[in-house]
Amino acid sequence: MLTIKRLSLAEAEILIEGAMKQSEKIGVPMCISVVDESGTPIAFKRMDGGKVTSATIALDKAFTAAAAKKATHAYNEVNVPGKLAFGIHTEVGGRISSVGGGLPVIVDGDVVGGIGVSSGTPDQDMECAQAGIDHFMATL
Repeated sequence: MLTIKRLSLAEAEILIEGAMKQSEKIGVPMCISVVDESGTPIAFKRMDGGKVTSATIALDKAFTAAAAKKATHAYNEVNVPGKLAFGIHTEVGGRISSVGGGLPVIVDGDVVGGIGVSSGTPDQDMECAQAGIDHFMATL
């Protein structure tokens, strides 16, 4: 029998709240997705002005971060021609993202979910995702 640690809806909303606060601070409306440890969606917000395409991108970033247990930008470093992981973005029906802005949510060494943020530059998306995690961790 397995015991699985998983984010609750309330915890997902805390992650979104932290990401939204940073988004408002930098003046870039974002799409923010939070998934459980398997990559299944828990919560989503598209801020007023968040890009239409970013809704799907945010979900894929969160999925990648949780299911692969690593930040999406880690794939960006290896998903280039000549590297062994080149083409990883075509796997799992094209859902693996190598664009910065997806981070795993880790509690006590376990990946309990993922957050994906999209609509800004990859650096802005990463900044807001990290702000969501920082805000969440401060509540533990």
